[in-house]
Amino acid sequence: MGSKVEKEDGISHEASAGAALSVAGLRYTIAERVLLDSVSLQVQPGESVAITGPSGSGKSTLLSCLLGLIKPQDGTIEIQGSDITRMGARQLARHRRDTTGMVFQFGELLPELTPVENVALAAMLNGLNHKEAYERAAGLLADLGVPTNGTSTDSLSGGERQRAAVARALINQPRLLLADEPTGALDETNRESVAELLFSVPRRWNCALVVVTHDTAVAARADHHLVLHEGRLVAQPKVDR
Repeated sequence: MGSKVEKEDGISHEASAGAALSVAGLRYTIAERVLLDSVSLQVQPGESVAITGPSGSGKSTLLSCLLGLIKPQDGTIEIQGSDITRMGARQLARHRRDTTGMVFQFGELLPELTPVENVALAAMLNGLNHKEAYERAAGLLADLGVPTNGTSTDSLSGGERQRAAVARALINQPRLLLADEPTGALDETNRESVAELLFSVPRRWNCALVVVTHDTAVAARADHHLVLHEGRLVAQPKVDR
């Protein structure tokens, strides 16, 4: 076990090579506006972090950096021990496919396909054969409470679609799961059920979870709640639910 280290976000972590996500000194500016100012964050497998902040505070920018979609001016982002800021486009795409899952606000599923087809497609694009991809997809969807009886994805409820989106993000067994406003388009009932599912994922699948959300009730479910304020992550006290 490594020694404890205190990060700027206020979270104590084991300083070891086993972190799923390790961010250090991240800086990103647009013109003269500083969106990320020496941001540091470390998330272990089995651990969840929620990040809130007002619109325009830089939450989407941080998420885009973690996905490798934009490159920071300074700092490092290590996912499963590899610094993605030093990777070329092809290496980055391969590394992201192998290590990172993503859940979007509106699911971004193909409506004409069944839930099983949507989830299996992600596995086949990662090299899994057709039979195993479909078997794994069906099992995962059933485990997450999504109908697998051949119905089209378009006919699912909002909550079921988001559960299918979580299944698609998990199908390749990522070490890091990212979620961008995953409950933002749901009614209260579905919001609660999807949030409960999402925050059970890290321990059930031994991955790290980072959720960006405007919803403080959703953020309160995380192991750690951080606010992005003036380019820095500020830890919030844990509130018992």
